[in-house]
Amino acid sequence: MNAELDDDLLMQELGLAARKVELVKLEGRVFLRLHGTVRSAGLELPYALVPEQGVLAKPSKWRKLERAERAALLLQRASPAAAQALHDSVAAFVAELADDCAGHGLDVRDFLPALDQLQSSEPAGIVFERLRQRVQHATERQREEQHAERTRQSINLAEYPASFEVARRLPRRFIALLGPTNSGKTHKAMEALSKAGSGVYLAPLRLLALENYERLLAAQPHGRPLAVSLITGEERRIAPDATHVASTVEMLDVRTPVEVAVIDEIQMLSDRDRGAAWTAAVCGAPARTVYLVGAPEARRAIEALAERLECPLEVHVLKRKGPLVVEPTSVRKLRNVRAGDALIAFSRREVLMWRDLVTELGLSVATVYGNLSPEVRRAQAQRFREGKAQVVVGTDAIAMGLNLPIQRIVMTSTVKFNGVEEEEIPAALARQIAGRAGRYGLHEEGLVAGYDDETHGVLRALLKEKPVPLGASGFAVAPTLEHLHRIAAVTGEQSLAKLLKRFVHNIDVPDGFFYPRITEDQAERAAWLDTLPLSVADKFTLSLVPISAKIASLQNAWEHWAVSLSRGKVTHLRPEQQSLHYLNLQEVEDLCRLYSAYAWLGYRLPEYFPDIEAAQQLSREASERVDSILQDQNAAARQRHHRKYR
Repeated sequence: MNAELDDDLLMQELGLAARKVELVKLEGRVFLRLHGTVRSAGLELPYALVPEQGVLAKPSKWRKLERAERAALLLQRASPAAAQALHDSVAAFVAELADDCAGHGLDVRDFLPALDQLQSSEPAGIVFERLRQRVQHATERQREEQHAERTRQSINLAEYPASFEVARRLPRRFIALLGPTNSGKTHKAMEALSKAGSGVYLAPLRLLALENYERLLAAQPHGRPLAVSLITGEERRIAPDATHVASTVEMLDVRTPVEVAVIDEIQMLSDRDRGAAWTAAVCGAPARTVYLVGAPEARRAIEALAERLECPLEVHVLKRKGPLVVEPTSVRKLRNVRAGDALIAFSRREVLMWRDLVTELGLSVATVYGNLSPEVRRAQAQRFREGKAQVVVGTDAIAMGLNLPIQRIVMTSTVKFNGVEEEEIPAALARQIAGRAGRYGLHEEGLVAGYDDETHGVLRALLKEKPVPLGASGFAVAPTLEHLHRIAAVTGEQSLAKLLKRFVHNIDVPDGFFYPRITEDQAERAAWLDTLPLSVADKFTLSLVPISAKIASLQNAWEHWAVSLSRGKVTHLRPEQQSLHYLNLQEVEDLCRLYSAYAWLGYRLPEYFPDIEAAQQLSREASERVDSILQDQNAAARQRHHRKYR
C-alpha cells in the first residue's frame, strides 16, 4: 500500500483527523499540525500550528517505523493534553501581543498573520518569538521616529546665531582682510586690535596665540603697555584687569563684550574637523568690530555669513608685498640647497631624513613638524631667525603660525597622506606654503622650487590653479553640551554615541546653511566611553581631549584617565620615572603631548585632575629636551660632515 495513503488511513483510524490533527511532510521533516480557533483580546483567530513536540522524525526514519510505532508516536504527540496546551499558549500569546501593541499605540492585527496558513515545520513557540520580535522592531522604529521628531523640535540650526546672546545684542560689523601670505593682512588687523580699548585675537594654533599675545604685550599704542591674557586649551596666563586676550579659536569667550575681535585664518571655515570653531567665532564673537583675516577664497563664504547674520561687511583684498617666483628648474641635487631655504616634506619621518641629509652637507638646520610642541617649534624657528640655523626642514606646519625669513621654499614632494591614502596636496595649501618665501622687508622676492623635476612641474601647475571659493552654505556646527542635554531631555537617552548620532542625523537643518558635524575621533571615543558609568557631561569632555589615539602610550593614558574619573578617583600626574635623557626623540615628544592633554583636562575638571602647574612644568622640561635632542642630532650630523671632508 502507498505510504502516504497508509498514513492517512492511520490518522483516521486513530481519530486524529476528526480532531483536526494533520500529518505533514515538509522541509525534510514529518510533523503534526493542530487546527483550532481561539477567542482572545476581542479577536477570533483560526490557527494551524505545530505543538511543542510536534516534529516526529525525518522522512527516511519515519518510513522505517512499524505501523504500530507510528500509531503510538502519533497518539502521544497529539494527545488531548498536547492539543489543549497548544490552544492555551495561542490564546495567551494573542492576549500578550495585543497588550504590548496597545501599550505602544500599534494595531495587533498588523502583526498577526493568518496563523492557519503558515507553511512551516517550526513549533508554535518559535513562531510566537518571531512575531514578538516584529512587534519589538516596530516599537523601536516608532520610538526612534518619536525621538527623531522630538530632537528636531528641540534644536533648529536655523536659529543657531540666536544662541549667542551677547553677540546678537551688539551692533556688530565685519571687516574682511583677505590676501595671500605676506600681504600684511594680519599686521593690519593686529594694529587695529592693539589700538582698541578692548579686544580678542582668535588663533588656529596655540603657537599663533602665543606669538600674538607677545605682540600685544609689546604694543604701546597709547604710550603704555596693554594688559593682555593668554588663554588656550592647555594654558592660562591671566592678567589682572586684562583688556585684551589672545586665544585659540575654540576658547572664545562669547559672554564678555569687547570693541574688536580678530578671527585669523578665516578660510578654516571649510576645515573638515575644526571648521565648526570658526562658524561659532563668526556667529558669536561679542565685538562691535570683527576682523576676518585669511585667504581670498573665503570671500563668498564671509559674504553669505554676513548677510545671514545681518552684519554690515567691508571687504579689503590685499596683494602680496613682494613677488613670488617659481624658479626655472628644480633643485635636483642636495648640493644646490642653500642658506635661507626651507625644505618641505609631509611626514615626521621624511622631515628627519631630509634634516640628516642637509646637515651632512655641513649646513645647520632648524626642524619644524606638527608633533613638536609649540614651544619647540618656536625655539627651532628662533634659531633660524637668528642665523644659528641656515636651513629650515619642516612639514606644512610652517604654513601657519610661523613668520620666518625664508628666501626659497623647496618642496620635496607634493603628495601627502590624508588619513586614508596618499594624495596630491590641494592648490590652496601649495599657495600657503609657497607664500612663506620672501619675507617682506628681508627679501626682494620669494622663490619656490620642487626638489625633483616631477615635483617642480606639479608645484608650478598647482600655483597656477585658480583658487576654489569656499561654499556659501553648509557651515559646520559642532554639538555643545547644551545641545546634548536638550536631546537627552526629550529622548531620555544617556549614551553619548547615540546623542551625537541624533545631533548629526535628527536635528532640524531647514535650509542647510548651518550643518551639524562631529569628528570621527569623537564618534569612536563616544562608543568606548559609553561602556563606563559616567555622566553625559564627563563623557563629552573626555571625548574632546586633544590626544592622539594612534599612539599607544597616549591612548592608554586617556583610557586610564577616563576609567579613574568613572570611579570618582583623583588622577595625579606621575612624572616619568626614567630620566628624559634616557628617552628617544619620539618618546619625549609623546610626553609633551601627554602633559599638555592632562593640563587641558585639568582646566575643565580640576577636582579630578589637579596637577595643572606640574603638567605645564613637565611639558616645558620635555619641550626643552626635545629641542636639545634636535640640536644634538644636528650637531652630530655636521661633525660627520667635517670628519668626512677634513
